Amino acid sequence: MADKKFSLKYCVLLPVIIAVTLFLWLVPVDFFGIEALTVVQQRMIAIFAFAALMWMFEIIPAWTTSVVVIVFMLLTISDKGFGFFVNNVSDASAFVDYKAIMGAFANPIIMLFLGGFVLAIAATKVGLDVQLAKVLLKPFGTNPKTVLLGILCVVAVFSMFMSNTATAAMMLAFLTPVLKSLPADGKGRIGLALAIPVAANIGGIGTPIGTPPNAIALGYLNDMGMGVSFVEWMIRMVPYVIVMIFVAWALLLVLFPFKAKKIELKIEGGAKKGYQTYVVYVTFAVTILLWVTESLTGLNSNIVALIPFAVFAATGVIGKKDLSEIEWSVLWMVAGGLALGVGLMKTGLANTLVTAIPFAQMSPFIVMVATGIIGYAISNFLSHSSAANLLCPIIAVIGGAMATELEPFGGVQALLIGLAFSTSVAMLLPISTPPNAIASSTGLVETKDMLKVGVVMGVVGLVLGYALLMIVGF
Repeated sequence: MADKKFSLKYCVLLPVIIAVTLFLWLVPVDFFGIEALTVVQQRMIAIFAFAALMWMFEIIPAWTTSVVVIVFMLLTISDKGFGFFVNNVSDASAFVDYKAIMGAFANPIIMLFLGGFVLAIAATKVGLDVQLAKVLLKPFGTNPKTVLLGILCVVAVFSMFMSNTATAAMMLAFLTPVLKSLPADGKGRIGLALAIPVAANIGGIGTPIGTPPNAIALGYLNDMGMGVSFVEWMIRMVPYVIVMIFVAWALLLVLFPFKAKKIELKIEGGAKKGYQTYVVYVTFAVTILLWVTESLTGLNSNIVALIPFAVFAATGVIGKKDLSEIEWSVLWMVAGGLALGVGLMKTGLANTLVTAIPFAQMSPFIVMVATGIIGYAISNFLSHSSAANLLCPIIAVIGGAMATELEPFGGVQALLIGLAFSTSVAMLLPISTPPNAIASSTGLVETKDMLKVGVVMGVVGLVLGYALLMIVGF
């Protein structure tokens, strides 16, 4: 099976993608029927198509595609690219400053995410995550119904600041003994196992660092001068997460009722002793405090994210070996999406498309809703991050063209943030997200179970989310 999949990808799909890219690259500019389209903009179209198809079919890992795309852009559309590509174009201003493209690797949003990863690594290293899990779950007692709610709440909170995948893996390790102890003929253990991916996917929506699609959308908003602060995001999205967690709780109880009358959670371990633990505790608290008081301190959340990095490095909490635990692949994947945005804007392709396509004549409400549905549909079969990388550059162009028309419906912020959360509520299949795959690996959850929960959570999530954005706005 693996060999067939390998052959399909590399012997069939890859040549097709290369052929499509070359076709878009080499056809006469007039072929596109877009007035004022330049040769450099045509190259950008070909690069975008290449990235979209590579992400869609996952020929190579998503982060690898991002790196390839950035290098491809540097060689062909930057002002310091190959002489063959640069010298054949008469208008030197058509090219993108190579520093702007390379800057995608150090975009402020990348730094925000980097800080989030560092916080998570430090918390795990000193046992803060385990200690928090014990403390947060204790009030929920031993009643199966309240324990289920506790699991949902704790996973959601952790996913706001930690990798969804790492949170799901950690909580599954805690729950494995409990799942084995529950009656084999009861459905409750299916509900407990499903609570992990559902809460991880939903919880990540709560903060800008909760999941890559949030960071990608925020990066485009920043570039458009419509940035949203850490606390502004949380004020609107945390209540949404809370409501969705209660929806998930009710749904899981109805679909998978417990047969056991009592559940005891025994979580081994806890916070380690030593000064490093206190350093992590204080730094974690101060960082979150600075994030939520941005309007008072004037400190940008992206800058605040680097404070824990500096503190942990200086105090020895994190050493050079710990740096290997940072999810660099996620950072590079996000960078690829941001670089595509730079290419669209700096080559002038975005403005050309805005002029050529009558976005202003489209219904803003339909555009808003259609964006969410498309994002949701694609994200069930494509990684959430890849879907956001693929769609955000396009949606940003549409949002810029319809900025005035979108105001009554929450503005461009609602359009891009709506796309971000629409990818996160996509959880129909084991392949939809890593947390789903982790839950499926228990052997307790069948695809039909995941589909039942995923459909309801997706529909409710989209309706509630867009209602929030259109009524409250950003």
